[in-house]
Amino acid sequence: MTRVKGGVNALKTRRNVLKMVKGYRFGRSTKEKMANEAIAHAGNSAFAHRRDKKGDFRRLWNVQINAALGAELSYSKFINALKKKGIVIDRKILADLAENVPESFARIVANVK
Repeated sequence: MTRVKGGVNALKTRRNVLKMVKGYRFGRSTKEKMANEAIAHAGNSAFAHRRDKKGDFRRLWNVQINAALGAELSYSKFINALKKKGIVIDRKILADLAENVPESFARIVANVK
């Protein structure tokens, strides 16, 4: 069997790995073995934080809706009343309406009361 030299592929892999960890501190940015480990851990965090971001936004929308309601109604009673009335508007849209089109939001609140 003929000999196959893998130098080109190995260099390309090494170069790409080190490109990904550019800006990391200490050996993680220069040593291939440490860089591979750093990439794996960074990937895990990125995956988890993409999920966390969804919850963070939902929490933000809840706060915005509650702030727009003011002293008229509590957030939980408002959401409960929406469900009972059969009004299907998600929190993202409600928060956007509360911030950008307060008249429409006020009409929804009046409809729910």
